[in-house]
Amino acid sequence: MAALLVACVFPLALGAKLTQVTSGWENPTKLSFYIYVPDKLAEKPPVIIVPHPCGGSAQDTFSRVATNLPTQADKLGFVLIYPQTPNTCWDCSSVKSLTHNGGGDTQGMVNMVKYALDKYKGDASRVFVTGSSSGGMATNALVATYPDVFAAGASFSGAPAFACWNGAGLSPSGGAIAPGCQTNKRPTAQTWGDLVRSAYPAFNGTRPAIQIWHGTADSVVTYGYLADALAEWSNVLGVSFVKNVTGDPGSGYTKMVYGDGTRLVGYSAQGVGHMVPFHDKQVLEFFGLV
Repeated sequence: MAALLVACVFPLALGAKLTQVTSGWENPTKLSFYIYVPDKLAEKPPVIIVPHPCGGSAQDTFSRVATNLPTQADKLGFVLIYPQTPNTCWDCSSVKSLTHNGGGDTQGMVNMVKYALDKYKGDASRVFVTGSSSGGMATNALVATYPDVFAAGASFSGAPAFACWNGAGLSPSGGAIAPGCQTNKRPTAQTWGDLVRSAYPAFNGTRPAIQIWHGTADSVVTYGYLADALAEWSNVLGVSFVKNVTGDPGSGYTKMVYGDGTRLVGYSAQGVGHMVPFHDKQVLEFFGLV
């Protein structure tokens, strides 16, 4: 049985706390694995993995970034995974991380999910990912590379899978904000979609649904990535833009609905910088958990 080491304690429900898993899973890139298991698990509990922003940590994300998720886990009985990289940011650009079972950070995080599903008898059809900044980029990369694992994702202030700094893809610049993505030569939706499909060419099942959130005043990760990500997933999921809904989920926000709104939704946050605040209600509704 895998050993569990208690990390810094952030108790919520009676007895429940964030703990570190130190063995029992394959770890190709030396990630750290923290987990929050509520005292009362749902039967066949869903699993949500929450990669941290650049410079963040599992503990900080648990307590300060997506702050309402542990409370919701206590109410709804799902398992939360908080991965942590030894580097500043997640590897969302290497061939390893953008190839199914390629041995990158994405595979390490998927191995955490598989551990949780096995240990807690989780529901493999209800596995989700959400993150902000680098965690939002990891969300896109995970949904693209492991469509057989995730049912849906929600990316906050991130970038499309195979974004333009990727040396294996388009306009490599060596930086997180690639000039090649900010010109009139931006990739087409078809190009974006083909890159996603190249991550796992053999996959022919149902692709994960995804939400994309971004602030118009983001000076860290260009706001233009919102349009790129929506173009990418619109092509991959085969859904077209239908309408804008102003004021949803609040003043200054615009919700962009594709298809019937169950597969792809974007949110533009007017005047909001880096990072868009986490909206647990909208995310959990999109995931079908509330």
